[in-house]
Amino acid sequence: MGLFARKKTEEKKSDLAVKKAKVKPAGVKNMKELYDTTQAVNDKQAVLKNKKIFKYVQAYQVLLKPLVTEKATNLIVNNKYVFVVANNVNKVEIAKAIYQVYGVKAIKINVINTMGKTTKRGKIVGKRKDWKKAIVTLAAGETIKIYEGV
Repeated sequence: MGLFARKKTEEKKSDLAVKKAKVKPAGVKNMKELYDTTQAVNDKQAVLKNKKIFKYVQAYQVLLKPLVTEKATNLIVNNKYVFVVANNVNKVEIAKAIYQVYGVKAIKINVINTMGKTTKRGKIVGKRKDWKKAIVTLAAGETIKIYEGV
């Protein structure tokens, strides 16, 4: 190897060392860090654990309304309350929403999926929406005041 070739390789090595030694300004990330989403997901999960919340942040997205019917009002004697709930929730989420809104723990929850009825207006045939009903049983002595003024 000639003298000229050695100088070029030494210059390349020194240039590489200078490039590696360059300090990036604060706040600038490399491409791998910019596109890494695991840290953001982990941060979001940590925030959710700290808040101790479930899938739905607000309980009004789970409990749509109390069901006010003659049969539902008669169930209050047995400490059972009836609610219309979102179609995609389960018993655990309903129990958490009841506790979040009313501050009482449910002993038992029965869930009923109700199919929408078919309706006719002349020749036009339609269908009402499907909905879900939850019957919440509370412990003896605990009440929810939802039927006042009805």
